[in-house]
Amino acid sequence: MRAKSIMIQGTGSHVGKSLIVTALCRIFYQDGFRVVPFKAQNMSLNSYATPEGREISIAQAVQAEACGIEPSFDMNPILLKPMGDAGCQVVLHGKPYMNLSAKRYYNIKAELWEAVRRSFERLKDEFDIIVIEGAGSPAEVNLRENDIVNMKMARYAEAPVLLVGDIDRGGVLAWIVGTIELLTQEERELIKGLIINKFRGDISLLKPGVDFLEEKTGKPVIGVIPYIRGLRIWEEDSVSLDGFRPSRGKADIRIAVLRLPRISNFTDFDPLASESDVSLRYVTSPDELEDADIIIIPGTKNTVYDLLFLKESGLFEGILRERRRGKMIIGICGGFQMLGRKVEDPHGVESERKIEEGLGLLDIVTIFTKEKASYQVKAKALREIPYLDEGELLEGYEIHMGETKAKNYLFELSRLSGERVWDGVISHDGLVLGTYLHGIFENGRFRRRLLNLIRRRKGLLELASQDVNTRLDRQGEYDRLAEVIRENLDVDFIYKLLGLI
Repeated sequence: MRAKSIMIQGTGSHVGKSLIVTALCRIFYQDGFRVVPFKAQNMSLNSYATPEGREISIAQAVQAEACGIEPSFDMNPILLKPMGDAGCQVVLHGKPYMNLSAKRYYNIKAELWEAVRRSFERLKDEFDIIVIEGAGSPAEVNLRENDIVNMKMARYAEAPVLLVGDIDRGGVLAWIVGTIELLTQEERELIKGLIINKFRGDISLLKPGVDFLEEKTGKPVIGVIPYIRGLRIWEEDSVSLDGFRPSRGKADIRIAVLRLPRISNFTDFDPLASESDVSLRYVTSPDELEDADIIIIPGTKNTVYDLLFLKESGLFEGILRERRRGKMIIGICGGFQMLGRKVEDPHGVESERKIEEGLGLLDIVTIFTKEKASYQVKAKALREIPYLDEGELLEGYEIHMGETKAKNYLFELSRLSGERVWDGVISHDGLVLGTYLHGIFENGRFRRRLLNLIRRRKGLLELASQDVNTRLDRQGEYDRLAEVIRENLDVDFIYKLLGLI
């Protein structure tokens, strides 16, 4: 039997499509089905390296994890990574394809659709159920002609559509009704049910609204999903940082992560935020660095432009000031590149600027090349430092452009391809660390020992390392999410749509 499909679309971006897809993936997995996520086209700076060395959106990697399977490029055949206000890098089947403006992008839609179709057909042969996620809203009439991710995908997959609206933002009734009104008659018929997401309060007060929706649209409301607090599942979009609050206001250790304009892979810092003695916040001004114990420069889609942002905002001088005061400075990926003496871009990979001076806190130089590194890796420490033993193994993944040249590296990276490369540089006092290793803080023993170094420096008692496995933590969160969704969504209705009961 070839896979059956169900599709989740939304009234707009960030209404909870990804979370509902993740929940359904987990529910079908719990019920014994071979299930896989699929999103034809995603736009995100949060990406993940698959075992085959390809790059996909982190949302589909999360959904794959909820399905109990390894992520694959077929789950997200097209990834768009914004490079500025008008252009993006097109990642096709997990590999950089070309940089395009939005207008030029439409000229290759036929070619991209064929790639989407091939990926979908491969998955259809391997699984029982495909849970498809749409993008943005299907009601963008100016984009309908070139659509390959919403209703065109639903028609091709013969997938019934469930439409999700976010009540927490307000106006959900108008949003749902307006979305359906803007669809063609054929598209309206594809929508089989409505889901209201992020509800707070007394659900009895919503009943008149539910009755109105069902009468006005002719579609059943098959679930009202409550607002789920404290869910520790990786977020896809940096818009989620708008509502981010420091994890613990009076914690012993204060961590400031720079909120770069083109920040990527901010999920790297979720394990730090989950520690009991840590308060983690995202900052945009130099004054916010003064009370931080650790300053982190995260990954970015454009190192050169975000390095210029540091200089223009005063953060550049603020970091140097805090380094002189003895603060710990950590750079991940693009942040690692910024810690060096300079960044060179001779081929114009990121910008027209051929050379940009870095912070100079590490004796490294980065040269941008046209090739992208995208690998899952194991990192072996080449020497002992205060929070890492010689020979200790860490796990993570690389996704970066450019090669960083150094005299003394900290890690030997073993890629799944068998290739061995060198990564990571640390200052003589161990307080400035740079690495390409995304996911480094998911290594519990390393994370706790690094935090205990700060505790010792502050005269605080050390906390025991619990070797927390954040991957296992996420498995528990997927189960928690599935339980909430089962309680508040008519899952039998969905199984009937799929023809499985």
